[in-house]
Amino acid sequence: MTKKKAAGIVLLGVIILASYLFNQDILIPWLDARNPSPKITASSLYGINETKQENIWVCPMHSEIMQNRPGTCPICGMDLVESGKHAAHDHGIQVDNASIQKLGVRLASVRKIHLDEEVRTYGNVTVDESTLYNVHTHFEGWIKKSYIHSVGQKIRKGQAIYEIYSPDLITQQKDYLRFVARRNQILQTLGDISLQENEYAMDLLQELSRERTKFLHADIGIETVRKLEDDKKAIEVVKILAGQSGVVTQINAREGSFVAPSAALFTLADVSTAWINIILYPDQINQVKTGDEVTITSSDGRTIKARIGFLNPLAENNKVNARVAIENTTPNLRPGSFVDVTIHAHPHEALAIPRSAVIKTGRGDMVILSRGDGHFLPVRIETGTESADWIEIVDGLQEEAEVAVNGQFLLDSAASMNAAIERMRSGKRNAE
Repeated sequence: MTKKKAAGIVLLGVIILASYLFNQDILIPWLDARNPSPKITASSLYGINETKQENIWVCPMHSEIMQNRPGTCPICGMDLVESGKHAAHDHGIQVDNASIQKLGVRLASVRKIHLDEEVRTYGNVTVDESTLYNVHTHFEGWIKKSYIHSVGQKIRKGQAIYEIYSPDLITQQKDYLRFVARRNQILQTLGDISLQENEYAMDLLQELSRERTKFLHADIGIETVRKLEDDKKAIEVVKILAGQSGVVTQINAREGSFVAPSAALFTLADVSTAWINIILYPDQINQVKTGDEVTITSSDGRTIKARIGFLNPLAENNKVNARVAIENTTPNLRPGSFVDVTIHAHPHEALAIPRSAVIKTGRGDMVILSRGDGHFLPVRIETGTESADWIEIVDGLQEEAEVAVNGQFLLDSAASMNAAIERMRSGKRNAE
């Protein structure tokens, strides 16, 4: 006899023995003793339609109130909740305290919270265009030296940004020196006459001040003006200073370039503020409006709260841009980078339960409602807005009702096993 034949004979013998023990009502008690299940009675969540059935309406707060038609609770006045079709002899799942602990069942109350529809998309960090500053020259000439070398370079106000050779500027310097010399000559002839008493002298001083201001407005520093007055000769190559601080975003002129007042040489931007240009797709456009709160998440996980300040009325490539302005205190929010964006649309107060409490089935959403004293009841619900952690309850539950947030599948599995064993025993008894 081969080993395969011997194994087959042994397996057949085991099957015959198991059948005999089952028919003698020996096997099931033995299994129960070896693998005791939680003490659960009632049908399972998914097996409640397998026996004689009828609609049951119950009070979410008072388990003793139960009837086969709609109505209100005579104790608290709440509307009775249709719990679905249940066996006429069975109205839920009964679990003892020890089994509740073993299954790890936790409860949560239905309560009112602030909810909104989360619209998830992305955004592009750009410079705040209202802070852009174009650097122009006030004189025609050639840039002999540039202190701006690359985009992204930081510039502070009053810093030298380029040196220019300009025949027009040299002419203006000579005119200024002639005026200063004429002023000094006139003042010497006035002798001891008080300047406050001499109207002509005061006019000269005011005119000198205006001439100085012209140079300063041309972004020529006071140090250059003083050197001009001290040396009494024109400076051929003059340093030009930055009128404000910022980061270089554009370079249009290099060393050796001929420049004129009409052209922008450089562009600076203040990056202490930034714009987030948000991309909205066709299915998101109608959900968002100006003023909606936005959560911006940078690449390092930091979040910034803001509100939509602008919603473009025009679409481009079937997409619409929204924009928020922020104080750019996060170093990772660099212009040109991308960020995750969550828009909190349609904010409202609503009854809600944790997401983990909801059981998704082919027949709709359900929860395991606790009616106290270890009695659990499957209840169909209608849901609304969903967030990362919460689901709105539109119908099916009342405020302060308690539902299982974990262990509900174990409850149902245990109930299913118990119901199956009961059906096996019942079928054997009927056969006898």
